[in-house]
Amino acid sequence: MKNDNYIKIEFPSRSSNESFARSAVSAFAAQLDPTLDELGDIKTAVSEAVTNAIVHGYPEQLGIVQLKARIYDGEFLEITIKDKGCGIEDVKKAMQPLFTTGGEERSGMGFTIMDSFMDRMRVRSRPGKGTTVIMSKRIRSKL
Repeated sequence: MKNDNYIKIEFPSRSSNESFARSAVSAFAAQLDPTLDELGDIKTAVSEAVTNAIVHGYPEQLGIVQLKARIYDGEFLEITIKDKGCGIEDVKKAMQPLFTTGGEERSGMGFTIMDSFMDRMRVRSRPGKGTTVIMSKRIRSKL
């Protein structure tokens, strides 16, 4: 696939930066002319991924969250959210609905939501090294 355009952003793992990340990806994705529903799906998935990096990746310290977004072949949006935090011991278990390490105030639905709103999602993680979430969505031309 041909890489048409990309952005790369890095920010501190502060909860206030979640809305910034969502807005940045939304503005970048706008060049594909997504529907409002598609844009909503993208924003929700990014919110979940960034929130996971902030809450679970760096539970007791401030760290760095990296966000990359790429457009391929004029219709595929790929979003990567990466942290260098504590990582996930068991990715399969963490991806099960309702599983959380964030306490009672967390729903445990982040990965489920990301997966349902995007066409494809992959998660790579190593304990002590961090987690990378890669999501993609095809934005079909309305012509």
